[in-house]
Amino acid sequence: MTPGQQIISDWFNYKQWEQFPFQKEMERAFLKGYSGLLNAPTGSGKTFAMFLPFVADYINKHPKDYQTRKNNGLQLLWITPLRALTNDIRKAMQSVVDDLDLPWKVGSRTGDTSAKEKQELRRKQPEILLTTPESLHLMIAQKEYPKLFENLQAIVIDEWHELLGSKRGVQIELALSRLKNLNYPEPSKLKIWGISATIGNLEQAAEVLLGTDFDPSKVKLVRAKQDKKIVIESVIPENIEEFSWAGHLGIKLLPQVMEIVANSKTTLIFTNTRSQSEIWYMAILDKYPEYAGVMAMHHGSLDNELRNWVENALHNEMLRLVVCTSSLDLGVDFRPVDSVVQIGSPKGVARFMQRAGRSGHHPGATSKAWFVPTHSMELLEGAALKQAITDEIFESRDPILLAMDVLMQYLVTLAVSDGFRPEEIFREIKTSYSYTDIEYKDFGQMLEFITKGGKTLSQYDEFLKVEIENGLYKVNSRKVAMHHRLSMGTIVGDVSIRVKFLTGGYLGSIEEYFISKLKIGDTFWFAGRSLELVKIKDMTAFVRKSSKKKGVIPSWMGGRMPLSSQLSAKLRDKLDEVGTLINAGKDGKMKSSRGLDIEVKALKPLFELQAKLSKVPLSSEFLIEKFNSRDGHHLFFYPFEGRLVHEGMASLFAYRISKIKKANFSIAMNDYGFELLTDDEIRLDEALENGLFSIENLLEDIQKSLNSNEMARRRFRDIAHIAGLVFTGFPGKSMKSKHLQASTSLLFEVFSEYESDNVLVRQAYHEAMQFQLEEFRLRAALQRLQKLKVVITESKRPTPFAFPILVDSLGREKLITETLEERVAKMTLMYEKD
Repeated sequence: MTPGQQIISDWFNYKQWEQFPFQKEMERAFLKGYSGLLNAPTGSGKTFAMFLPFVADYINKHPKDYQTRKNNGLQLLWITPLRALTNDIRKAMQSVVDDLDLPWKVGSRTGDTSAKEKQELRRKQPEILLTTPESLHLMIAQKEYPKLFENLQAIVIDEWHELLGSKRGVQIELALSRLKNLNYPEPSKLKIWGISATIGNLEQAAEVLLGTDFDPSKVKLVRAKQDKKIVIESVIPENIEEFSWAGHLGIKLLPQVMEIVANSKTTLIFTNTRSQSEIWYMAILDKYPEYAGVMAMHHGSLDNELRNWVENALHNEMLRLVVCTSSLDLGVDFRPVDSVVQIGSPKGVARFMQRAGRSGHHPGATSKAWFVPTHSMELLEGAALKQAITDEIFESRDPILLAMDVLMQYLVTLAVSDGFRPEEIFREIKTSYSYTDIEYKDFGQMLEFITKGGKTLSQYDEFLKVEIENGLYKVNSRKVAMHHRLSMGTIVGDVSIRVKFLTGGYLGSIEEYFISKLKIGDTFWFAGRSLELVKIKDMTAFVRKSSKKKGVIPSWMGGRMPLSSQLSAKLRDKLDEVGTLINAGKDGKMKSSRGLDIEVKALKPLFELQAKLSKVPLSSEFLIEKFNSRDGHHLFFYPFEGRLVHEGMASLFAYRISKIKKANFSIAMNDYGFELLTDDEIRLDEALENGLFSIENLLEDIQKSLNSNEMARRRFRDIAHIAGLVFTGFPGKSMKSKHLQASTSLLFEVFSEYESDNVLVRQAYHEAMQFQLEEFRLRAALQRLQKLKVVITESKRPTPFAFPILVDSLGREKLITETLEERVAKMTLMYEKD
């Protein structure tokens, strides 16, 4: 052992902890100078696995005076996706530093760090700094920023799987391309490591992180091969026939959920959206008032102080129950938690694993998770989830390529600090995975835009940000520099309104479009409280507590999560099991339910009704259902590929069918299938013969079937924000949403008409196809459908598979005098009569 290894080994013995094999492997790899990726599940000791080798390396370099050396400068930069994570990691690191008597300072720099603390960090750098991607770029935007990093030995990117596949991940790639090329005393000694939970493309994740210029012989992938036990149970409704076939957010199962809570020391109830968490919190408080005081809520729109209080209260075992969203997905250490409840399908295997790992969050412990369906068919997703985890099938995170908006922001960041020379920066960014294939003409177009406003905006001073001095691109205007620093980052959402009590104290933020629907005096629920809107001033909604028990609950944009391709495939496998048993039985009855998952057994009445009215498709079949109603002619398609794929496929099919006979279609979809509704009989057989599933001219047909221009316009709003084309305002005085939309729409129109080759407009169209319609998955789905046997059935009423889609379509109609509940009740009576 080296001196450092011996001291770390002694520390483990002092703590009476075991040093796991993967932690020892990580230590050896780090000390031998490797960079790479550590793959470890949540709660396995991954923070210590990465931090302790760094400590050992430092001790090896200074074996005689490591306990007395001070003012070492920044040695380790630790980047996390959530600022909330820094508190927990900082405490863990500080405990090691204190135990080993290292005279180090562990600091953090995030959006929550005060101006005074930031000044102190600049005057005296800590040895270890925890930060976020946005704050790292703000550091690079400082004058003489290379001095901050001149002693840097290692960079760690925590929760890399969360950053990969996002524009924040691209920010990390760009920052690393710069830091790797600063004039360090020993640049080859800089180690870069990522920490990732299990994803389907770990090797590619390491490649994206390190870039194309890294020596492959110095790259390691360290895996924690721990036998982490996860026990998953589904909450089964007592009468599946009476359990909702769509919606209702699982509230019907509240008594069963609260029984789990009662039998647990501490429970996290995960919901998929912030609105859902507010609904569940309110329902529990209403039905189980005894939990007041020992229950809390945690989601991203709550004020930071409230979230910190919840996290500390969990640590201190003051809470029995927390209703939360993905804000508690990541690696915050909550050891008292012994149960996790997932409300509704998480739509992805990796996401569910991450949440399940919140319980038993320490090495060797068993994670216990309950799956609560929000409608009957979600039980099948529960069975598919369990099977995917058993088979170790996880989603990949595909990297974003050529994000020109992020690159434009980065160039201005460099210009705001010490300036940059284009040839040098172009060489650097070409070493990052995202920009390996960038062409200099596109790079040159961005240089022209930030200096001259491009071809179309040269007459407007606000777009002339960067000046050229002897080949150095630099921002000299203090106003431009200030506006840029305030606008940096890639997280773009609807304009937020802060919520504040009249008497003082912030609760969090709500999106502007929700507040705009309220009148003064209206009551709404937020942060678990009934609130009355008193006034709106300076982008702040002032409220006071209300005694009313009823009130609207905020909804946030972007809460829709599509079914992942991996979970979709397992769902189809489970459906094939059911279809095979029904085919082997008589009169549409399952031959046997022996060996089936408990979730599938519970759905037996629903599947047998589906078989009676239509069919349960095998994996070799593609089911299409037809039926007529007073609303028109209905066609239901069941690809089981996820909502976003179905959105594109429905529009594509409607377009291709209308080429045979002109028709107007109404479209509705869910994760399992989609509906085409029209007034006239649909010539389906002819459409199938003419290549309904063909991938020929796919992109052209998609663009004709959808308003691709409007989709690109919506994507351009965020792109323009990130690229710095619009200034969204000062803190507390943000630009209103409608003004922001008008500004970006005008820019989109100008570029489209006068600058057709604009890189940002091209990016908007590309993102619309890639992210909004998942064009790659749509293409793969059509290729799969081409190989299947098409089964067309006709019925007199909607089947169990069609029912949820039909309910979704009913909710969209506006000229119906009956309420949605009344129409659904009538449709449900059809099944009871049957």
